Amino acid sequence: MTARGLDPAFGAADEALLVEGNLRASREAYDAAYREAEGRGDEQGMALAALGLGGLWVHEHRGAADAAMVWTRLRRSLALVDPRSSPGLRLRIRMAAEADYRVGEHSGILAMLAEARRAGDPVAFAEALSLTHHCVLGPEHAALRQELARELIGEAPRTGRRSDLLMGLMWNTVDGFLSADPHAERYLEELRAQLAEREHLAVGFVVAALGVMRDIRAGRLAEAEAEASACADRGADAGDIDTTGWFVGQLAVIRWYQGRGAEFLPLLSELVSSPTLSPVDYSYFAALGVAAASVGDHRLATGALARIRGRALAELPRSSSWLTTMYAVVETAHLLRGGSADMSAEVSAEAYELLLPFAHLPVIVSLGVACLGSVQHCLGVASLTLGQVDRAVGHLRAAVHDNVVLGHWPAVALSRARLGQALALRDGIRDETAIRELTLAEQEAAALGMALPAPVRPVEQGAEAGPRAPAVCWRRGRQWWIELGGRTVCVAHSVGMDHLSILLANPGQEIPAVELAAGPGLRGPSADESAATAGQAMLDEVAVREYKERLEQLRDEIGELEALNDYERVAATRAERDWLLDELAAATGMGGRARQFADNQQRARLAVGKAIRRALNRITEADPILGAELRATVHTGVRCCYRPGPIPAIPGR
Repeated sequence: MTARGLDPAFGAADEALLVEGNLRASREAYDAAYREAEGRGDEQGMALAALGLGGLWVHEHRGAADAAMVWTRLRRSLALVDPRSSPGLRLRIRMAAEADYRVGEHSGILAMLAEARRAGDPVAFAEALSLTHHCVLGPEHAALRQELARELIGEAPRTGRRSDLLMGLMWNTVDGFLSADPHAERYLEELRAQLAEREHLAVGFVVAALGVMRDIRAGRLAEAEAEASACADRGADAGDIDTTGWFVGQLAVIRWYQGRGAEFLPLLSELVSSPTLSPVDYSYFAALGVAAASVGDHRLATGALARIRGRALAELPRSSSWLTTMYAVVETAHLLRGGSADMSAEVSAEAYELLLPFAHLPVIVSLGVACLGSVQHCLGVASLTLGQVDRAVGHLRAAVHDNVVLGHWPAVALSRARLGQALALRDGIRDETAIRELTLAEQEAAALGMALPAPVRPVEQGAEAGPRAPAVCWRRGRQWWIELGGRTVCVAHSVGMDHLSILLANPGQEIPAVELAAGPGLRGPSADESAATAGQAMLDEVAVREYKERLEQLRDEIGELEALNDYERVAATRAERDWLLDELAAATGMGGRARQFADNQQRARLAVGKAIRRALNRITEADPILGAELRATVHTGVRCCYRPGPIPAIPGR
């Protein structure tokens, strides 16, 4: 007998939960019903109200006080009814699911599922199917989940509850996306057709989240962000406790592909301590690690990684966020490979072995909140961190293919970029296939509004010291990549990098500073021209005034950007400010008077030398070891030269 059959007071509660999917309204109504039943000594009414208070999902009550209150009511109600009755069986099913979920287990709920199957109670069995499904969301249980979802759909006509059909269709749809089922879109359309007949807020929230994920896959990142806000509004209307977490997860994935993950550092620092998070969800700690590592806060990133890892990554509970957590763990270890090389290698090796059985799956956040592409990508990045370049190439080729099959175009561009980097590391930066993959990745990323990561060259394990190839550099857009001895860094374009690139391309050759100053393919000044320009000011009064005005603007911009926590633009703005300060310092003497050159050779020597030193300073800031190597081998003066020698290979970053 249902609660509605016992007392009209349960009618509003049942309507809110089972028909409307309004979790907040149903919690309030079942709470009131429980108190009323308790007041009149109605033991069965208390049991049914306690069951309704549990909601549709497992662990809907996240705060310690609310969770304890619901658990106490469940336990007390069970003590008051026959445990073999329908309410007693349903109470034991709910309690087994809650207990298992909190510790990432499923043995208790599987035992209760078997008992419910034998009992033949359709409502108890339907609830056991759905709650069991929620406790087996790890990647190893795909086949079991599909069986549970389809049984629930088949059981719905026996229960007469529309919510059972909707939950079965919803689980079947989610399972399809989690397992990369090519028919997942069909399942979604069937579910949408049911919701079009009558809305169900809780299930509609999941469908809205799937819409955000599909926009991300399609590369519609701006639309995905707008849809994420609308999805959060639907979650708030439903009273779903996961609303905030899902919204932040969606934005974090969007920002990751946009190269703006650092913006989330302050928010993630707060969110990781939120009581609204699931006890088996470590993905936000992992996201914090990536964000911290991306801005160079290795201490915070290392701490987040250590907290996730505990004694071993293998001990992490296999929840719906497990693959997302592992994706972020691999990326964090990759970014930490310089300052915490031992930890990066250990974590990457451990993550690789754990992820390998799931190479065929996509990395999907929770129940389809967002998607990060194929697990093959994680395996490729872990292999790069470990210096297993051949293995990385294989996994990243598979990642590109699998992401194309998924229709996840941002993930295609990212995996293709990493594939191009791996090919360049294996076959050389001038390899035609590597160049083709990198160029195509850049074109794809530009079309999608993405920012691709800097390349990395890890050192093969056990590599011996010895002679190595000279440094090489190449320019892409406004960025320069410099590679030397297994290390690669990226710096912004500058005049000094133009000069340095010419020297690195001509190792051992002396090049006059006047030719570097003239630029590639241009001649230096003649003696007559040099004499004519002797005594000329480096910067005229108009240029000095404009530089100073721009400095004032930059100071204001830096303050505004710091207030917005826009770390990437702050760094770029500071770089421009520092460049202007250097130019003014180079162009003015005592009392701010314009400094003049004696002749063009001297002028070129000073200008080229200062520009190259500024470029070397920026390289050193990015990688002190690589910078020190270049400082020791790049010589400036009237004639400039890059003289690499047979130097032992420098440590991997």
